[in-house]
Amino acid sequence: MANFIKCATVAFKGMCMGAADVIPGVSGGTIAFIMGIYAELLDSIKSVNGEALKLLLKGKIGAFWKHINGTFLASLFAGILISVFSLAKLMKYLLEFHPVPLWSFFFGLILASAVYILKGLDKWSIRNIISLLVGVAIGAFICLASPGQTPDALWFIFLSGAIAICAMILPGISGSFILLLLGKYAFVMEAVSTLNIPVLIVFAAGACIGIVCFSHILSWLLKKFYMLTIALLSGFMIGSLLKVWPWKVPGAQEGFDYPALPGTFEQVTGADPQLLMSIGFAVLGLAIVLFIEFMASKGEK
Repeated sequence: MANFIKCATVAFKGMCMGAADVIPGVSGGTIAFIMGIYAELLDSIKSVNGEALKLLLKGKIGAFWKHINGTFLASLFAGILISVFSLAKLMKYLLEFHPVPLWSFFFGLILASAVYILKGLDKWSIRNIISLLVGVAIGAFICLASPGQTPDALWFIFLSGAIAICAMILPGISGSFILLLLGKYAFVMEAVSTLNIPVLIVFAAGACIGIVCFSHILSWLLKKFYMLTIALLSGFMIGSLLKVWPWKVPGAQEGFDYPALPGTFEQVTGADPQLLMSIGFAVLGLAIVLFIEFMASKGEK
């Protein structure tokens, strides 16, 4: 009974992480930190290594399961999947019928997350400022130079899963934000809501490989170059706000959308810019992230 309660508790925490992972700007890693399982999650992921592979190949399933903290990981990811599949249809509906308020909400979430990450800088040295500006430039360049529509080929879905999953081990960075940047957020939500099995399998395979491979790299970067990495990530998110700006107009080349002022948006599309509602949703997004980070800081103390 005690084991069941423990698994159920971990699954509930996974559901909270899953709900965050569906929403760009709210980091599943931050939720894991608030819930008190961040260190165990990181250690469990890093334990999927060569030694674990040897145990698996030797048929020592029990030892392998114990080595990777399998019960914890299985319970956590079960909870994450429950939330993701539950909320995917809602996100699909909002993207289709209420895009401007939704993008405004995402804008507020990501802006607040970027500001929160910047608070982690203990000093504004020249190196940190340069790293921040480089991050802003890279983020803006990717948004303006890359098409709004990226390939739907399975190789790109695999790559998207591998990159997006890395956000799980970075408090402040959202996996959904990465998918937005790659132009695959709506596509993946559609695949989840319609149970597109081939796409989900390929995405999951990329996520599994990505988190095992990159967890060690990201841990090393944060350990050796913490401030530079934090500054770069913050700048990257600030520059990437162009991707979630609610009002866009189509560019000269098909698939390219560029940010526009609400008035310009209205002239081009003939649609109601919903300015006041959008401001309200952006403020709501800011408030949610600030509240989550406030709770995280209290938990750390």
